[in-house]
Amino acid sequence: MRGTALVWTLVSAAIGVQIAYPLMPESARTTVTVLSVVVFFVAAVADAARVHGAAGAAVLVAVAGGGGLIAEAVGVATGWPFGHYAYTGTLGPEVLGVPVVVPLAWVMMAWPALVVARTLAVRGVAVVALGAVALTAWDVFLDPQMVAAGHWTWFDTLPGLPLIPGIPWTNYLGWLVVSVAIMAMLNWALRRESAPSSPAATLYLWVYFSSVLGHAVFFGLPGSALIGGVLMGAVAVPFAVVLSRRRRTVPA
Repeated sequence: MRGTALVWTLVSAAIGVQIAYPLMPESARTTVTVLSVVVFFVAAVADAARVHGAAGAAVLVAVAGGGGLIAEAVGVATGWPFGHYAYTGTLGPEVLGVPVVVPLAWVMMAWPALVVARTLAVRGVAVVALGAVALTAWDVFLDPQMVAAGHWTWFDTLPGLPLIPGIPWTNYLGWLVVSVAIMAMLNWALRRESAPSSPAATLYLWVYFSSVLGHAVFFGLPGSALIGGVLMGAVAVPFAVVLSRRRRTVPA
């Protein structure tokens, strides 16, 4: 019970920091961005530890964090698989040209994405595919917001998604490729949960809802609000429906 209470406290803190972000003055938003990722990361890892133990949490960090760091370092150095981009130095200390906070962000969403995929699918291939889509769809919100905030910049002039200019389509393809690899390793290494993690489910659905609202109302990014709402919603909405049905069928 203590572990569960701690996880829910961390989930609440992660949501609270994200609520505070658009209410902050521009000068404070970078600090809040980093804090948001760190708190969200800790919440996700703590929940993974609650479900899979310390070893499982370590696997999550090694696979998603290590895999994300390698992919980003290669991406910054070579332009593959995302396209040509560079970080602007605003997000704090860097390793291999990548802000330390970035691999933490891969971890913080990889765990909820895995839970979502395992809730919606049973077979391994389907779980990996859905998990990769669940993780990649988040970047439809993330990238436009972070580019607008000046945290990284794109050099490619390739077309992007409709209504989201300035970010090449290769970025999303690269995310999908890396996400498939991460989800495949996590699905293989971590035993399947007996029931969806409620904290992880809350984190994923909160990110979806808050991203649509934030982009539409606070950040002046209606294109990503619409496209991200549709693409991430294709996973988040069925997930929410399945969770609702499960709750109605569980005996009191």
